[in-house]
Amino acid sequence: MSHSTIDTTAKMADEVQIRDLRMTESTIDRMEQLADRIERLADMLEEDYVVPALPYELPTGFLLSIVIPCYNEEATLRAILARVDALPVNKQIIVVDDCSQDASRAILQSLEETTHLQVIYKSRNEGKGAALRSGFAAATGDVIMIQDADLEYDPRDLLTLLKPIIDQQADVVYGSRFSGEEQQDPSWLHRFGNALLTWASNLFTGLQLTDMETCYKAFRRDALRGIDIKQNRFGFEPEITAKLARRKARFAELPIHYDGRGYEEGKKIGVKDAINAFYCIARYGIAD
Repeated sequence: MSHSTIDTTAKMADEVQIRDLRMTESTIDRMEQLADRIERLADMLEEDYVVPALPYELPTGFLLSIVIPCYNEEATLRAILARVDALPVNKQIIVVDDCSQDASRAILQSLEETTHLQVIYKSRNEGKGAALRSGFAAATGDVIMIQDADLEYDPRDLLTLLKPIIDQQADVVYGSRFSGEEQQDPSWLHRFGNALLTWASNLFTGLQLTDMETCYKAFRRDALRGIDIKQNRFGFEPEITAKLARRKARFAELPIHYDGRGYEEGKKIGVKDAINAFYCIARYGIAD
């Protein structure tokens, strides 16, 4: 073997070793970044917020998509994301920032650098329905769930709502604030309004829900296929309910925990939204 051949072979070996070393260093860097990411998410979780182990098995390769519409929720955003991330399930977390005017967008931008959040930034404020429309389009999970960015709803309840779909007993599961033994909403006005809207919705859909306006809705992704969400604001709730009912989706409803907040704390739904909800109940109860 000539000296040139030996030199070439040695050079190639050195290059392979360098490449392998770089790959090893790159792998270590990724592992360190992952550990750092988990530590930061864990640091955001309150010490007294304990998430139980999943009490049932999930199918192999199962993915849960959790869509979180967000508008001006700087006070609660970190806490709710930490709670959602702590759920013991393989998940895709999609936050849709509806052109927030407070520090929400800056918080999301900083978290994007250290977590696996998928954030959609809207250029103008359109409303919850429009945000969910964007989030659903990006969702790739077997099941899609909705989570508000405030702390009114407890993400641990999502595990309960998921089970009827996993057991193939339902295509859609709603979390009810009014079907359990304990009174979840202290405002009689909110309870009355929700009861009236739910009654009207049931009249058109033939369902027997107790809380049509609930945030917590879980869907098999296939159940949402072909549904065009037209309502940009809170009209989404009666619209999606009517359209799924017309498609003969199997509904289930389970009690959830609820810690309602007042308008001074950032609650956004108003009288105009209630009036529009009645319109949407009739409108989508008849046809798409």
